[in-house]
Parts: sequence; C-alpha cells; structure tokens
Amino acid sequence: MAMAMAGTATFSISSATSIFRTSSSLKFSSKPMLIPMRFSPKTQSPPRTLRIYALTSNDIKVGTNLEVDGAPWRILEFLHVKPGKGAAFVRTKMRNYITGNTVEKTFRAGSTIEEANVFKESKQFTYKDGSQFVFMDLNTFEESRLNEADVGDKTKWLKEGMDCNLLFWNGKVYIYMHTHIVPLLHSRHLHCMYT
Repeated sequence: MAMAMAGTATFSISSATSIFRTSSSLKFSSKPMLIPMRFSPKTQSPPRTLRIYALTSNDIKVGTNLEVDGAPWRILEFLHVKPGKGAAFVRTKMRNYITGNTVEKTFRAGSTIEEANVFKESKQFTYKDGSQFVFMDLNTFEESRLNEADVGDKTKWLKEGMDCNLLFWNGKVYIYMHTHIVPLLHSRHLHCMYT
C-alpha cells in the first residue's frame, strides 16, 4: 500500500480513491484520513479584498486592528485581567488610524468586537494637481488621488518624492502618519522618531 504526504498529514492512496468513488464507503475507522492542504502563498495569491471578522476580546493582541465606535483602531498594549472577585476583562491602549488619538478602553472578557477592514500600502507622493494630491505605487505605477479635504493638516508634511503610507478603510483612502514624528528634512523618505 503506497503512502503519500500532504503537508503534515499522511493518507493511503487506496483509501483516498475509495472516498471519491462513493460516499457510502465512508466509515469511521482508525485509518489515516485525507486532510486538505493549507493555503500556500507560493501557489496562490492572497485575496485582494479583506474580510471583516468578529473577534472576541480574548483574541486581542498587540497590532490587532479593531473597529470601535465607527473608527479603525490599532491595539498598542493589552492586559487580560482576572480579578479575584467579579468578571474578567481586557484593558487595552489603542490608537485611532485616522485622527492619531490614543485612548485606553476596557472590554469584558468574551465580548464580541468587530475587526477593522484596514489595508495599508506604501506609495510615493508625486505632485499636487489643483486641490488633489497624487500618489504613485512604485511597483505597479498606478496613481491614487486624494482631495485636499481628505489630506487635512498633513499637507504641511508632504514633500514631492516622499514615501507615504496610505490607509484604505471603508472605501476611503487616508494618509497614515504617526502622531509623534520628527521628519528629517535632508532625506526623501519620512523617517520617524517615536517620543
């Protein structure tokens, strides 16, 4: 009987062919089972559209993106607290992607939280066309345009040829910058020093 490997699971070829012939041949037995292979980044590309998942407060980790009160947030710190008396809770420190505000928020243990559908891309600011700012992806050379109202007060930081991060959320595009940055004027890249 020949054996084959699929990921880390083994199965016998004769039992695998009998599974595909008739469904009545499926029985509970101690034989190894056919387990489908996991997603392989070499053979398939990841989906371009992101899905929104519901998380529990127990799934929160540093770097998790959450949608709270209609805004995208990134978890900076978290602490799972289980007091001797009362229910457990998760204390978090979060940063708003759009405004840059940092707040502390507490979630009850096991409560459901929506994961934010956030996608970041690195693009280069090329030029200003009237009231629009034009950004170019250096890999595909596609252009993205942002209105001056969408850029907001970040216009004073933008210089032509500077690399930026664009944040895509809920069908809108935002320029993502950290709140505590010191730009180095002698470089075309935006270097950040965290305070």
